[in-house]
Amino acid sequence: MASTPHLRRPEAGRVRREWDTVGENDLRLDRETAKRSIDALNAELSGLYLLFNQVRKHGWLVEGAESNDVGDFLEDAADRLSGITDDFAIRVHALGGVPVCGPMGIRQHAPIHIEPAHHYDVRSSLERDLDGYATLAVRMREHVERVEERGDETTGELLREHLKTLEEDAHALERFLADDTLVRR
Repeated sequence: MASTPHLRRPEAGRVRREWDTVGENDLRLDRETAKRSIDALNAELSGLYLLFNQVRKHGWLVEGAESNDVGDFLEDAADRLSGITDDFAIRVHALGGVPVCGPMGIRQHAPIHIEPAHHYDVRSSLERDLDGYATLAVRMREHVERVEERGDETTGELLREHLKTLEEDAHALERFLADDTLVRR
C-alpha cells in the first residue's frame, strides 16, 4: 500500500530547529535576550490558544435574550485572539525560536486551565472568560517589563499593543456581566 503524505509520521522530515531551543536571529539580539522574549511570548501564546478555544466555544453555545449581542462579541473577540497569536508566533520565529503548538507545549506554558467540555450558562461562561482575560493581562504586563529590561523594546511594544486589546475586551465582558444584563431566572 502506497504511503500518502498526510499519513506520514511527523518526524519523517528534516528538523530545522528543535522545540524549546533558540537559534540565531536576524534581529541581532543576543541569544539570552531572545530566549527570554521567546519564553514570554510562548507563555502568552499558550494562554491565548486556550482562551481562544474557550471564547469560541462560548460563542457557539450562547443562548438567551442577548445571545445575538453576546455571540457577535465573542465571535469578534475570538478573531482578535487569533490575530494576536499570529503576531506573537511570527515574532517568536523572528527571534530564533519555535512558536508553542500542540497540547504538550501549550500545557508546558499556559497560565490558565482548560475548561471542562460542558455547556455552561452564559453568565458563568463570561465570568470564566473575564477571568482568563484578566490572568493573561496580568501576565502580559509582567512580560512587557521583563523583555524591555533585557533590551527587547520591539517585543515589549508588540505585547503592549495586544495588552490594550485584551483590556478592551475584558471591559466589554464586564459590561455584559453588569447587574442589569443577562437576566437571571
